[in-house]
Amino acid sequence: FRAVFKKYDALNDSVQENVNGMRVVKSFVREEFEKEKFNRAAANVQADFTKAERIIAINNPLMQFCLYTVMLFVLSFGSYTIITSRGLDLDVGQFSALLTYSFQILMSLMMLSMIFVMVTLSAESAERIAEVLNEESTLKNPAIPVMDVADGSIDFDHVSFKYSAKAKRNVLSDIDLHIASGETIGIIGGTGSSKSSLIQLISRLYDATEGTVQVGHVDVRNYDLVTLRDQVAVVLQKNVLFSGTIKDNLRWGNPNATDEEIVEACKLAQADEFVQLFPDKYDTFITQGGTNVSGGQKQRLCIARALLKKPKVLILDDSTSAVDTRTDALIRKGFREFIPETTKLIIAQRVSSVQDADRIIVLDGGAISAIGTHEELLAQSAIYREVYESQNKVEEDAKGGEQ
Repeated sequence: FRAVFKKYDALNDSVQENVNGMRVVKSFVREEFEKEKFNRAAANVQADFTKAERIIAINNPLMQFCLYTVMLFVLSFGSYTIITSRGLDLDVGQFSALLTYSFQILMSLMMLSMIFVMVTLSAESAERIAEVLNEESTLKNPAIPVMDVADGSIDFDHVSFKYSAKAKRNVLSDIDLHIASGETIGIIGGTGSSKSSLIQLISRLYDATEGTVQVGHVDVRNYDLVTLRDQVAVVLQKNVLFSGTIKDNLRWGNPNATDEEIVEACKLAQADEFVQLFPDKYDTFITQGGTNVSGGQKQRLCIARALLKKPKVLILDDSTSAVDTRTDALIRKGFREFIPETTKLIIAQRVSSVQDADRIIVLDGGAISAIGTHEELLAQSAIYREVYESQNKVEEDAKGGEQ
């Protein structure tokens, strides 16, 4: 059954992958290939399951054969003994008792064999369930946790990090960075430069392998996890909305938020303008996964949800990639005007999204390549200058094409 369950895992993975990537499969006309892959996974399940069921199927007739064989032997032996001894060695009453007890014992053994089959099946299921239930988080609250975050200052003190202790190289190497409360920091870098890994250490989704990460001048490992994460709002790359109304989704940020606070947060995130166009406005129902709103609308709703937490640290992990540059600029302008005391970390691929930040960090290969303002980096950082010039060239080419 262990082999059967492993094959079931492969089958479920294939189905889940196809459902999630349905549009990609259709776009690349790979339906037949995916059908064949599914059929192979299903055939593997069928082969192992047939083998297991064959063993189970043999068990019942085998036990019945043993039962009737023993009963036949008892009947033959009893009848022969009664006849030859004329009832002296074994009478009819004793024979009936022997027959009854033999039948009960054999039936018990037969039931035991059936239980053994069920236990074998259940034990494998129980082992897999227990493996999940017994998994313990390595991130635990300290014995005496700090229950208040003083401000939004962030300090990385020679931090290195890798996702697994067995990994040969660090994802982040010797990050030494100090961010003042209320400062706006832009983070830019190529794919795989560990931008997301850096910000995940702030809300203690992971612990640093070396060095310390501090928020409000306190090591994040000394905070109560709920307290820390309540003051560090993160809008992730993959935006998630849940089934329910827009209000229900926004109140994930603050369950006690009033309607006025919700509208205010949406205006700051530039979401109110499209919400007002819906017939039911903030009572509009969001389908599972937010499929009835666009990518840009989803991002703005997620930003509004984070703002409702009124955090001391706000992290946007490439969270305006699906909105146009005008809306992106309006969101950043709102941040400067209405939440100046909140520390803001903005990860972006577009230079225009971070160029007005107080400081911009250029990450390369998990290390800080350069830090400075937009003007300073244009003069000092070859990586930043190359990204800026390549993006400007694309924009100029696009404008030229339109003309």
